Amino acid sequence: MNQRKKALIIFAITVGFLTFVTVFGIVVTDGARVTDFSKKNMAPCLSYLFGTDWLGRDMLLRTFAGLSMSIRIGLLAAGFSAIIAFVLGVSAAVFGGKADAVISFMIDMIMGIPHILLLLLISYALGKGVKGVVVGVALSHWPSLARVIRAEVLQLKNSTYIQVAEKLGHSKIKTALKHMTPHIFPQFLVGLILMFPHAILHEAGITFLGFGLPAEQPAIGIILSESMKYLITGKWWLAVFPGAMLVFTVILFDVAGSMLRKMLDPSSAHE
Repeated sequence: MNQRKKALIIFAITVGFLTFVTVFGIVVTDGARVTDFSKKNMAPCLSYLFGTDWLGRDMLLRTFAGLSMSIRIGLLAAGFSAIIAFVLGVSAAVFGGKADAVISFMIDMIMGIPHILLLLLISYALGKGVKGVVVGVALSHWPSLARVIRAEVLQLKNSTYIQVAEKLGHSKIKTALKHMTPHIFPQFLVGLILMFPHAILHEAGITFLGFGLPAEQPAIGIILSESMKYLITGKWWLAVFPGAMLVFTVILFDVAGSMLRKMLDPSSAHE
């Protein structure tokens, strides 16, 4: 089995598992809110693999519901952020001059501010909640991908077929969409997938700090934040399992991005 087939199999497995987590989390959302005080603070057992919390809620269901919420928010936020990166990255390289200077200044400025701080400010300004988190992640994670896209487009501008297209009278926008986009799409797609783990971690981070999703949502950040006060009483499972699943999910997104890069880049498939 060559490296590209191996990468395809690993990519399919990771995407399949992440899809399962997302769908299963949606299905069990209502069950994750069910309380049963007769079963509160139960340690992990065969009936409750992740144990129960102080309200008797099943931590397995709450963990998957929280992961599903984080993944969906991460996908939405990363998608918007990637679109911003694509538009600004292409515009900076294609139009050049003042447009390039302004966009490059924006990239440097946003990259100079810590992500978590910018996220907190944007989320708080928008009233927190899903809207604040999505907008905050989308507006703070695009610069790195925009810089990569800009560099790729600048290289393409010197290609013979691009110069011929311009001499034939094609507008810069038409040339960018028709001739450049197919070449930069693989980098864009890989950058989009690799943006997911950052979006998920930052969503969980600001929710943990109280600036993200509301407390009634079974989000991973909420679960971890609430479990902190019970750790000193020996209820270790309230934080260990949700935290471990969050880290595992982030790693899977990173693996999926790396495998996709290998499939799209023939030279890296034989490394």
